[in-house]
Amino acid sequence: MLITVRCASLAVLFVIGCSDVMAAEEGLKEIREHSGVMARDAEDMVMHGGMGDTKAILHHCLEVTRHAQVILKLLPPTDPHGKEAAGLLQEAIRQCQRVESIGVNVDPGAPLNPAAKARTAVRAAVKHLSVLSGEGKH
Repeated sequence: MLITVRCASLAVLFVIGCSDVMAAEEGLKEIREHSGVMARDAEDMVMHGGMGDTKAILHHCLEVTRHAQVILKLLPPTDPHGKEAAGLLQEAIRQCQRVESIGVNVDPGAPLNPAAKARTAVRAAVKHLSVLSGEGKH
């Protein structure tokens, strides 16, 4: 009887452990997806700034913010690369909030500086996220 109970307990722990691993893998997959789209939006944001399209800058900046916020919720709190990425994502969000506060009815060069700073933060965050997710090496 005692052996059966221990085996059952081990089986439950194994199933719980497996589900934790699967959840972590899903989280990493979602982080990869959002970071890729966020990186493209950051590049498009600055590209449109160079073309003088302030509405596009704002649109892409809002998308960068949205993806960064999702990633922040998914990051494992104890991973050192996750901590580094979190700070960089928060910086990208701050810079995009500056773009949003500047608005669209201004000289196109006005939102370009914070947009470029947001892109720089996104690029650095994506490097940390790729190491976190096992895609790269640090």
